Parts: sequence; structure tokens; C-alpha cells
Amino acid sequence: MQSINKTLSLLIMLTPIVLLSGCSSEQKSMQTIAGSDPLEIPQNDSVARRFRESTPQNPTAVESAIELSEKYATLSEEAATLRHENEGIVARNKQLEAQAAALDSQLRQTRKELAEANDLLVEMSIELNNWKTDILGFRDEMRDAETAQLETLFRILKVLGGQVDAGPASSDGTGGVGSAASSSSRSYRE
Repeated sequence: MQSINKTLSLLIMLTPIVLLSGCSSEQKSMQTIAGSDPLEIPQNDSVARRFRESTPQNPTAVESAIELSEKYATLSEEAATLRHENEGIVARNKQLEAQAAALDSQLRQTRKELAEANDLLVEMSIELNNWKTDILGFRDEMRDAETAQLETLFRILKVLGGQVDAGPASSDGTGGVGSAASSSSRSYRE
């Protein structure tokens, strides 16, 4: 186990050295090969530049480290911004949940009051219908009492010897009593 740890630590320490030496040796060997060719034909600078630009330039370890640290810095800033936005969203969510809970309790209370008001309204409607029935029944009783009173007056007039005109009588008999009462009041005045 210790030998594996030693091997890994040695490998990790030697990797940057190999990378640094490998990058510089490749550039030197390319320059020596290109500069040592005796059969080289003089070429135009633009042609030479074109081929040099097309070859990928490997950045050095320092440039790679700088580039990676810049990327890390931008990503850290983005992460901080996103973390801040997330905290704002979480706070807003908690606020909305609290509002929803308050509104839910108000909704339950309103529904309860509405049910009570509906029950009261149904009860009042029943009482109103009973009142209408009582009033209409009372009207019929009043009509019956007035009819009986007029008939009694008509009989009294007949007994006293008043003259009663047989006016137009209705088919239900109440018109006859009404016309008899009006005619008897006329004859009573005479």
C-alpha cells in the first residue's frame, strides 16, 4: 500500500516536469529540422507564415495555468451569482408559501361563513314561505268573515222590511252578496 502511494506521488511530481521539458524540446527540434535542411528552396514569407499559423501552438504550462485560473475565476463568479439568485428565489418561495398559508386560512374561514350565510338564507326563505302561506290563509279567512257579515246584514235588512234589489249576481255568490249589500245600504238610507 505504501509503495503504491509512493509511486503515485512520484508520478504526480514528475508529470509537470515532463510536460515542461517536452513542450520546449518539440519546438527546438522543429526549428533545427526546418533550419538544417540544405535542399530548402527559398519561399515567400506569406507561404511560410501560412503554414506556421496552421500548426496548433501548444500553450505552455504557465499559460495553461493562467487560462485555467481565469476560467476558474469566471466560473466562481457565475457560481456566486447563481447562488445569490438561488437564495433570492428561496426567500421569495418562502414568502409565497407564507402568503399561501395565510390565504388558505382566510379561504377556509370565508367558506365557513358562506356556508353559515347560505343556511341562514335557506332558513329565512322557509320562514318567508310560511309567512306568505299564513297571510294568504288570513286573507281567505277575512273574505269569509266579510261574506258572513254581509249575509247577516242582508238578512237583518230583510227582517226589518228593507227592499233588496236583485242586482247582477255572480256565479260564486260573493258578487250577489256584495251587490245585495250595496243595494240594501241604498234602501236603508231611503
